[in-house]
Amino acid sequence: MDALSGILYLYAVIINIIGFTVMGRDKRKAQRHEYRISERVLWQVAIVGGSVGAYIGMKVYRHKTKHKQFAIGFPLLVMLHSVLFIWLNANL
Repeated sequence: MDALSGILYLYAVIINIIGFTVMGRDKRKAQRHEYRISERVLWQVAIVGGSVGAYIGMKVYRHKTKHKQFAIGFPLLVMLHSVLFIWLNANL
């Protein structure tokens, strides 16, 4: 594994942990009727590579599962990011 691949793997792990954590925090904030994390931030984290973590967080915390844009959008992003990750890994 070269340095660039290592950075790619590390980035993927960190951003997906962030995606998972953000979904959990927003769920807790919703339960406590506190100021929420905006949907825009949830999408931004997912789009920059945290889609797997955000999707798993959505399922684990049962958060945003009834919102079609999340229920459909996050799995589509997971597929797109998976293909992109495999392609980058093969070509770096």
